[in-house]
Amino acid sequence: MNYDFSTLEAKWREQWAKDPYFATKEQHTGKKYYCLDMFPYPSGSGLHVGHWKGYVFSDVYARKKLLEGYNVLHPMGWDAFGLPAENDAIKKGIHPREGTKKNIATFKRQLATIGAIYDWSKEINTTDPAYYKWTQWIFLQMFKAGLAYEDHLNINWCPSCKTGLANEEVVNGACERCSTEVVHRKVRQWVLKITDYAEKLLDGLDKLDWSEKVKTMQRNWIGKSRGARMVFKAGEHDLAIFTTRPDTIAGVTFMALAPDHELADVLTTDEQKQAVAEFKTHVDNLSDLERTDTKEKFGVFTGSYAKSPYDGKEVPIYLASYVLSSYGTGAIMAVPDIDERDGEFAKKYDIPVVETELVDPEKFVDEWQVRYRLRDWIFSRQRYWGEPIPLLHCKACGVVAVPEAELPVELPEVEDYEPTGTGESPLAAIDEWVNTTCPNCNGKAKRETNTMPQWAGSCWYFLRYPDPNLPDRPFDPEDMQYWLPVDLYVGGIEHAILHLLYARFYVKVLFDLGHLPFDEPFTHLFNQGMVTMKSPESGRVEKMSKSKGNVVNPDEIVAQFGADTLRMYMLFMGPPELDTEWQMDSIKGVHNFLGRLWTYLTTPENIVEKVDDAATRRYHRFAKDFCERLDAFKVNTTISAMMEFLNDLSSQKLKLDKDLVQRFLVSIS
Repeated sequence: MNYDFSTLEAKWREQWAKDPYFATKEQHTGKKYYCLDMFPYPSGSGLHVGHWKGYVFSDVYARKKLLEGYNVLHPMGWDAFGLPAENDAIKKGIHPREGTKKNIATFKRQLATIGAIYDWSKEINTTDPAYYKWTQWIFLQMFKAGLAYEDHLNINWCPSCKTGLANEEVVNGACERCSTEVVHRKVRQWVLKITDYAEKLLDGLDKLDWSEKVKTMQRNWIGKSRGARMVFKAGEHDLAIFTTRPDTIAGVTFMALAPDHELADVLTTDEQKQAVAEFKTHVDNLSDLERTDTKEKFGVFTGSYAKSPYDGKEVPIYLASYVLSSYGTGAIMAVPDIDERDGEFAKKYDIPVVETELVDPEKFVDEWQVRYRLRDWIFSRQRYWGEPIPLLHCKACGVVAVPEAELPVELPEVEDYEPTGTGESPLAAIDEWVNTTCPNCNGKAKRETNTMPQWAGSCWYFLRYPDPNLPDRPFDPEDMQYWLPVDLYVGGIEHAILHLLYARFYVKVLFDLGHLPFDEPFTHLFNQGMVTMKSPESGRVEKMSKSKGNVVNPDEIVAQFGADTLRMYMLFMGPPELDTEWQMDSIKGVHNFLGRLWTYLTTPENIVEKVDDAATRRYHRFAKDFCERLDAFKVNTTISAMMEFLNDLSSQKLKLDKDLVQRFLVSIS
């Protein structure tokens, strides 16, 4: 018999659709296993084979636990709000809702071919009002707890996306989504106090079964440092600085402030006003990366001096390009003999450099402090396709929460949804939606027109999966007690900071507010490596990307070789945690192996009534190797074990009975 994969796979897909034997059991009894993929945003390009690597990997462990008698929750859904979906719709000239609907249909069709045991009764979509009602509810809990505040901030602005970005969304000075260089712009924003949770986010890492690489990335991003707060006197003003090296204060020869420091204008003398204004204009057009990484350090003298708390010596105060208001206090004591940046600046402006004698800091420090690199999370976007922020602005009452009974605040239908670039969302132009009544005083009020970032829906979606149709609350306490935390969370290393940090923050807040019985969402995290391929444009092996022309469509591979071949190849191509290069010759080899296995198992003379001891021993050695390698997450070597087993069956002319065949097929399914 030939290996007719098309007929076989279609038969079983139809059978599983009729009878999903793997569906989650609703009772909260017995041992459970919550296996979760980082859910995708449904882009217009559909799935490529790189997506399969993570989905197939997680499915292996969901199946393993199902066979071991666990109640398995293995769901799938769609992270469909945000910039990617809106930008895709703009390119196609359609509404984001229409584009998202079509893209999800494509993804679901493609996912059906994987043969994964997803329980589709648990499906969620972040753009569904029944879902984002609770995204808004969670925001209101933060707002009422004092963890959300409004501010006019000099933020990262992407000229292409025409919206503000959180610090985490800026990579090497450019927008993480479109690679456009960001600029600074003052815009009204809603901000979440994630800094209040810096220490808890650090401490929680110690109890997680995550790779040290990811935990180190999170620790470095949070950036805890112990140092001293000291105050230099600038006339009648206190100029506070934070330093991790207070013992170098004897070598201070100047002070440096961020251009937007609160005392920058106050300390500028009349003689220096024009020079300072010109300097500020120049710096405003630079990104933080350009200011801190550029080889040439530049600045301007304010005309004022500060007195050292160590010896009373007066030193000049400069504004400097490399000092950022978002770090420390936005002011530094400059020690050019010790610090390379300070030295370059001093040399450029003929500032004296003295040999630094280290001193005992305990004699002059005010206090010791712990500070963090982490900044508060800029949580609003000046775009259309996102969850409306459930707040109202009333002249009499100020900022007012939308009553929970009135949630969700639904996103209105619009014809023109493209970003304005003015710092206002397109929602601001919809008078009939914006104008409303204050629930406190019944006076006139206006709705908040900024929308939430894409991360809002993905910060808590794993809490909704156990019961996605719950009408009166975001999640059920009994579900949370039984199913959570997630036992295995699978996704790419690219989410090591953004998504994981934000999701952990959400869970810790909900725990502190009494809504959850746990404070970490993901017990075991596995980051699969990327699938790479040579780009025809650059000639280099790079991450698969439609823009680079090095994407392999899984539909074509399934049509040519079958889903089982593609599944097995994704597992076999290398250690799952490492990046691996797509090789067409190798997938052909896997397909040939499956053909040989099919031939062996369907050849009548290979199946006997009574198996001999040699075949039994060889099967048990295979079973031991297979299970041990699977438990160690060495899935590529489990495929090797299968290949070695078949080779020995063939070369040693070993025969199996129906019982061993069944056990073999169940174990590898």
